[in-house]
Amino acid sequence: MDLQVALSSRRDETLIEASGVLDYASTPYLRQVVYERFDAGSHLITIDASRLRLIDAASINVLIYLRERAERAGGELRLTEARGTALAALEIAGVAKELDAYGEPGWPVEQRQSVPVDLGTLHIGHGHWPVGATELLRELYSLSPSDHRRSRLREEVIALCLPAARNLARRYAGAGEPVGDLAQVAALGLVKAVDGFDPERGIEFGAYANPTVTGELKRYFRDRTGAVRIPRRLQELRLQLNKAREELNSRLGRPPTAQDLAAHLDASVEEIGEVEQAAHLQRPMSFDAPAGADQDEVTLADLIGGEDPGYELAELRASLPPAIAGLPEREQRIIALRFYGNLSQNEIAARLGLSQMHVSRLLTHALGFLRRRLS
Repeated sequence: MDLQVALSSRRDETLIEASGVLDYASTPYLRQVVYERFDAGSHLITIDASRLRLIDAASINVLIYLRERAERAGGELRLTEARGTALAALEIAGVAKELDAYGEPGWPVEQRQSVPVDLGTLHIGHGHWPVGATELLRELYSLSPSDHRRSRLREEVIALCLPAARNLARRYAGAGEPVGDLAQVAALGLVKAVDGFDPERGIEFGAYANPTVTGELKRYFRDRTGAVRIPRRLQELRLQLNKAREELNSRLGRPPTAQDLAAHLDASVEEIGEVEQAAHLQRPMSFDAPAGADQDEVTLADLIGGEDPGYELAELRASLPPAIAGLPEREQRIIALRFYGNLSQNEIAARLGLSQMHVSRLLTHALGFLRRRLS
């Protein structure tokens, strides 16, 4: 971002000396400075554009909006001494005269404090929202509930702000969810913001829409994603971690370490490790996933062993001989003839000189004894 701003004040007037480039990336910062001067009681705000090299179309729309807002509040906003390419852009847009771009600021150099503004400290979380949304919503809520224009204006506001909502959704793209799903959640949050916004409170729509859409995205991650629920503290830290990783990667020119992330987020290295581990645990691997990169036909489920009934039989085989040894000799012989010799009760009775009924009673007694011993 190539924009520098310095402020001078006297009574209820403010001079904003802007230098560099005023484009889509830097305009939200200038707009925030103007908002803060409005809030501080400045009714006449003059922007000295003599050192601005470039003004793009998006910035011109914002300047027109700020001028209209100042007039509604009984004040005035001027953009003076535009030169070169910046002046040419204003002339092409047909607003050079309207913004007083040919005029002088009316601030002698000796009366200027020219206090530099640290733009990095400004809170511009809602700076990417369209400036016209607030005016459309003000018009929408001025209509009666039965007016057919309400639905048209509502749809117009949603369509106008949808790109900004999608930009918010893309910030969470590194959290493991499809961008398309996140865009739908952001769109739902936008609809809630449009329906819940109250223009009578005097705030910009972006100041209300930004936390509303962001809150909807965070609730989605908290309540809808993952097969394993992780604590809310770790979920919020994980979202911060994704953004911090991108910022540090750009700043350091290398992937950030756990120590870098911990220092940036004011967290401990243990917490960073806990978050990264939780992210893996939240989505267990599917049993239907391929077992390896070159094993498309073999799944993880194919490699998982099942319960082998042979182990239980082996235990029974080892326990059975001592249990049989505890039976009387005649019952041991009946067991051997019945289950090892595969003889019927009649054949056993003939061999031992007993009745079939007597063999049945002895066999039942022997099996009952073995069942009690083995259980």
